[in-house]
Parts: sequence; C-alpha cells; structure tokens
Amino acid sequence: MKMKKWYAAILVFLLAFSSLAAVQVAHSKPPQSHKRSSFQLGVDVLLKDRLDLLKGKRVGLITNPTGVDQSLNSIVDRFAGNSDIHLTALFGPEHGVRGSAEAGAYVPFYTDLKTGLPVYSLYGETKKPTPEMLKDVDVLVFDIQDVGARFYTYIYTMAYAMEAAKEKGIPFIVLDRPNPIGGTKVEGPVLNPDYASFVGMYPIALRHGMTVGELAKYFNKACGIGADLTVVPMKGWHREMYMDDTPLEWVMPSPNMPTLDTAAVYPGTALIEGTNISEGRGTTRPFELIGAPFIDGDRLTVKLNQLGLPGVRFRSASFTPTTSKWSGRLTNGIQIHVTDRNKYQSVKTGLAIVKTIHDLYPNQFAFRAEDKNGVSYFDQLIGNVWVREAINNGTSLQDIEKRWQKDLKEWKKKRAKYLMYH
Repeated sequence: MKMKKWYAAILVFLLAFSSLAAVQVAHSKPPQSHKRSSFQLGVDVLLKDRLDLLKGKRVGLITNPTGVDQSLNSIVDRFAGNSDIHLTALFGPEHGVRGSAEAGAYVPFYTDLKTGLPVYSLYGETKKPTPEMLKDVDVLVFDIQDVGARFYTYIYTMAYAMEAAKEKGIPFIVLDRPNPIGGTKVEGPVLNPDYASFVGMYPIALRHGMTVGELAKYFNKACGIGADLTVVPMKGWHREMYMDDTPLEWVMPSPNMPTLDTAAVYPGTALIEGTNISEGRGTTRPFELIGAPFIDGDRLTVKLNQLGLPGVRFRSASFTPTTSKWSGRLTNGIQIHVTDRNKYQSVKTGLAIVKTIHDLYPNQFAFRAEDKNGVSYFDQLIGNVWVREAINNGTSLQDIEKRWQKDLKEWKKKRAKYLMYH
C-alpha cells in the first residue's frame, strides 16, 4: 500500500513538472499565430488604418506579383474590390504587373484582363510615368518587394515614379516591406555617380540594408527628388529579421529570384553578370550555380575553399543552362552553400569568385565589353571602374575591400537618419 502511494506521489510530481515546463516553453517562444498577429505589412496597415490617404482620389498603383497582403491576396484585386478605393491605372516594372515577362523583356501597354484597367510599362522605352499615363491619377502607390541589392531595378522604378509624382504635384505613397536579407549588414562600395545607370542610380552601398520605404525617404531627401512622400510602415519588423523570420511566404520578385537563398547570395554573385561566366540563369539555382565550359570545377572549388571566406562553402558542380550564357552547353564550376548567413559576406564572396576565376583562367575569362565611354557592365554593377582595374592588375581581395571602407563608413552615417526600424 505504501509502495502504491509512493508511485502515485511520483506520478503527480512528474505531471506537475511537465505542465510547468510546457507553460515556460509557451512563454519563452510565442506560437506562430502570435507571430503572425503581431506582424503587419505596409499594405495591411493601409487597408486597416490608413485608407484616409486614398479616399476621394483616383489611385495609380505600381506593383507586381510580390504586391500581396499577408494572406497572399493580390493588392491589385484588394484595391479593385474595395469600394473606398478608386483604382484607375496600373503600372508594371520589369517583368510586369502579373510577372509574365522575362528579364530584360519590354512589356508594352495592355489591359489587365482581370480588372479591365490600363497597365502601363515602366521598363524598357518608358521607365518614368508620363503626364499622359498620369492623366487620371491623383495619387501614386508603390508596393513591390525588393531584395536588398543596389542593382535590383525595382527601387529605381520607384525613384522615377517619385520624380513623376513630384512633377505632377500629386502624393506618392510607399507601402513598406521587409528587406528579405535583413537590415543590419551593409556591404560593398558606394556607387560613384559617374557610373549611374538603371542598375544603380544613386550613391548607396551595394548591399544597402534598407527597406523600400527607407530607400524612398533617402532618395527623396538625400538625393533631391522632393516628392510629397508618405511611407506606410510595417508593424513588428526588426532589422535583424530575414524574410523567414517573419510569417510571410516567399513570392518570387522576379523569374530568377526563386528563393530566399537566391536573395542571400545575389548582392555578390550578380556581379558575375558583368563577365562571360554563367551566373546560373537557365537553371533551378540561379546565382548559386556559377561556371563556364572552360572551368575545372574541382580546381575552382579547392581554390575558393582555401580562402576561408566566412559562412560559406563551395562544391564542385556541373550544369547545362537552358537560357542566357552558355545555353545548351555543359558548364562546369561551383555551387555556393551558405552555411552561416550571419557571418556570410555576399559582396566579398562574389568578388572572390570573379577574381579567382580571372586569375585561374586569364585567357578565357572576360569582363563584358566596354561601351564607347570605356564603361563595362561590370563597372555599372560594382559602381566604379577601379575594382575591375584592380582585378586585372592583380590587386589582392583584401586591398580591394579595404579601399571602399572609407566611403562605406561615411555613407552609413548618412543612411542612419532614414532608418525607420530598430
């Protein structure tokens, strides 16, 4: 009998302990439902609390497939179905409003089949909304997901549209979204304005660590646009958060940005677009697979791993791109595996790959040809000419990285006053 009581006492103790532990776990790690309820995108904040910004006005909307609310409903359809919003025109960046255009393809004017609204292209021949496009617009709204790299063109679609809004004297509203690769790391050289183009219009760092809303504020004041700008901020986003730290799903910002892994390496490996090396377009791992038919993948892998770059390992890989450079040809090289994204330095890694291939294959490797002004596409991507010259002259990776630190430090100070989140 005493033995049974003893067992019963132990059982009660264990049940009480397990219940206490469960409570402690619940308090230390909020469930996903709490995480979801505490986070809101700019579009969700607008529709819930700030419709006063749009009431009584004809609305022009600049968006693409990433323009969705937290439940993955298209902002086009949310606006079109809201009786308090008078949506009159749609504007599409590169790849279009519904994402049906490949990289670099010009999307002409057309009518959106679902809403019957006119869709104006802001890529190709007309990057800036014209007065004719804005004739039925009283306010412009921008809602597009950026990926955190200076040369991703959507942020310049936004800048041109801000200029057009300023010229017409209408408000410009940005619905903010996360920087998917976080807002704490800032890397790479600051753009030299002499090398400004549609893949880099303003002097910002290559990996800028800002949201589109923060960039809009920076472009508007520091770069002199001067539009009547309102940024509708997110709720519950913090600078250290990557996209997968939020409750959001990944919607491809463009056809060659299929995953968050792609975005993590993109600020560095997109530099390879300025060379004759494949950056993996036409594969299922663009910007993670790098190579060319003349490369020995094993040799390149050994050389890159010997550099001891933080947060990354390289694996020999072969692939056959279906589009773009070396299309249809067996291509040898590497796949990038980010092992610790908090330590990973995307720009340094991308430059290390370019320099290592250049040094291993000096007769086969080539930067994209210079234009009549002596500027290569690589120069536009990196934001200057001196990095290309340094690689050609055999300058070490450490010395190249060291040279841009002063400008980067000064730009970080300018950037600080436009940051909206902690």
